[in-house]
Amino acid sequence: MKTTITALAALALFCSAWAQKAPMTPERLWELGRVSLDAASPDGKSFVYGVTRYDTEENKGNRDLYLMHTDGEKTIRLTDMEGGEYGAHYLLDGERIGFSKGGQFHLIDPNGENLTTITDFEEGADNIKAYTLPDGRIALLFTISVKLEQSTSDLYPELPKANARIIDNLMYRHWDSWSDDRYNHVCIAYYDPSKPGKITDYQDLMQGEKFDSPLNPFGGSESFTLSPDGKTVVYEAKKKSGKEWAVSTNSDLYMVNLSDMKTTNITQGMQGYDKEPGFSPDGSKLAWLSMATEGYESDVNDLVVMDVSSGAKIHVLKAMGLYDDKTFQSYAWKDERNLYVGVPENGTNQIYALNLPKKVSADGKATLKAVSEGQYNWNHFEVAGKNLLVDRQDMNHATETYLLNPKSKKAIQLTQVNDGIYQNTKMSRIDKRMVKTSDGKEMLTWVIYPPDFDPAKKYPTLLYCQGGPQSQVSQFYSFRWNFQLMAAQGYIVVAPNRRGLPGFGREWNEQISKDWGGQAMRDYLAAIDEVSKEPWSDENQLGCIGASYGGYSVYMLAGIHNKRFDAFISHCGLFDLESWYLSTEELFFANYDLGGPYWLAANKESYTRFDPKDYVQNWDTPILVIHGGKDFRVPENQGMEAFQAAQLQGVPSKFLYFPEEGHWILSPQNGLIWHDQFFGWLDKWLKDGK
Repeated sequence: MKTTITALAALALFCSAWAQKAPMTPERLWELGRVSLDAASPDGKSFVYGVTRYDTEENKGNRDLYLMHTDGEKTIRLTDMEGGEYGAHYLLDGERIGFSKGGQFHLIDPNGENLTTITDFEEGADNIKAYTLPDGRIALLFTISVKLEQSTSDLYPELPKANARIIDNLMYRHWDSWSDDRYNHVCIAYYDPSKPGKITDYQDLMQGEKFDSPLNPFGGSESFTLSPDGKTVVYEAKKKSGKEWAVSTNSDLYMVNLSDMKTTNITQGMQGYDKEPGFSPDGSKLAWLSMATEGYESDVNDLVVMDVSSGAKIHVLKAMGLYDDKTFQSYAWKDERNLYVGVPENGTNQIYALNLPKKVSADGKATLKAVSEGQYNWNHFEVAGKNLLVDRQDMNHATETYLLNPKSKKAIQLTQVNDGIYQNTKMSRIDKRMVKTSDGKEMLTWVIYPPDFDPAKKYPTLLYCQGGPQSQVSQFYSFRWNFQLMAAQGYIVVAPNRRGLPGFGREWNEQISKDWGGQAMRDYLAAIDEVSKEPWSDENQLGCIGASYGGYSVYMLAGIHNKRFDAFISHCGLFDLESWYLSTEELFFANYDLGGPYWLAANKESYTRFDPKDYVQNWDTPILVIHGGKDFRVPENQGMEAFQAAQLQGVPSKFLYFPEEGHWILSPQNGLIWHDQFFGWLDKWLKDGK
């Protein structure tokens, strides 16, 4: 099991230097290893990370775990198994490393030897977190799927070949899955290293409750935590069902005293999302991310810190007077008074050091200080002694893990999983440009240029429309909407941070709600109009692309663009807001952003002035429509309606449909088809057609 790969990596880098550089391709994109940081050792001298690689022939991926020393001297491959290994933890003062695989938990030595499976849960566990308790035992906190409802087959055992669902309430399906007779419950179990054997028993902390923790569909192990003394669990849940669940974001945090199983709602009266609880290292404080407004999923994310003994709380951004300026997206404790927080900021993700007041109180004053810098996304991070281990990416590079010095802001790249590929890949130039909007504001817009860009030439140019809608156009590296790949095909990409995105203050972020087709569309047009004036941009070869709300934006712009564009591509876009309102599931989103149901007079503007279907008579430009059959967030009828409208009017159009995909394209072979059709459409109408 033990493998030292430093020499092999060095050889690969040496050989790659002799290879001729080439532009990024879809096939090369799938060859990249997808790096993600799992855990830092207690002494900060090593860390465990995972690398996911995809086999396009097998049409699947596999994640393996590696241990690396922070001095960069040595890397050990911990796992080399069929399937994926996840959620690594350092345990027993770093003497053992735990990880999840196949619904069970395993231990391995840091040298990659002595693999032991310590659980034998009958139906398997998910989201497993592990803690070393003061008495030397290991506590496992995890979720189990518990059957609490009757299925159709239970009701009709005499009809075993029937295939039917009986539905009497909302939330019968969610994102890409149908609701069933089971609920995810937080559970706890214990392992004593001095008594070898496999754990089979566990305690359900939500016994009999017909509610889920974590929140479906994307919640994970970040949704619950165990106190350092092992006496208290805190978990997140939205204890609502049906219509009540569909229209609310009010999740709460529940504190369970493990000695008597008494459960207390510690966020009672806090109306928005409360999530990602975490105890300070000494257990004296509990922190979590909190939104104030019920029904608003893109509200300011404040950090709440509570004194566990007194219950006193501080809402950090509000206490500092920064509620209108910043929002948090992650945090990690350093000690009982200091944390690090992730902050979206001006088209990047940065990290700040947060110092708490000595006494937690509503009027307490904290301080914030930036510890990262540069045109990067500093994403997931772990405290490693006096430093931070951070997953970093930018528009030209997929994630690698770095060692960041918070005092100097200097970073050292540790993992080099993809350096060999990138050394053979021509890079794009990325410019940060400020564009004047129609209402006189300055809008940060990224401009990505083809490799070997020649300002004396003219290039077809793409306007990229972001989804969300409240999702920053940052230095992200997507394996689908990859700007490096688009530029490598000979396109200039214009990616504006239009109205309705975080990282530019609360006012900018909130301006899109109930104004979907208004200022945001004018922002898009301002960006493409300015960039297309450049001598190297061919104003007669302009395309417009986007997914989700970005797909909505494409449909909307197709009806109002006044012949600016020569090709459109919409992926999983909203086309008919009225039919979408009655077929989507998370109604809190539609209620907040559109105002509510279309039959209420107060919401008329959202469903007429800002509804793409009401401008379809103006469509005159070729359009590619892409949709997934398991997309319940934006159901497939939206794409079908748009395609049919184009076909009936004689507009050149194509419908690319993936029956087994949801809102995203996840399988490797489908991804290759996606890119082939995507660039084939653009090439046909922006290059070949001119």
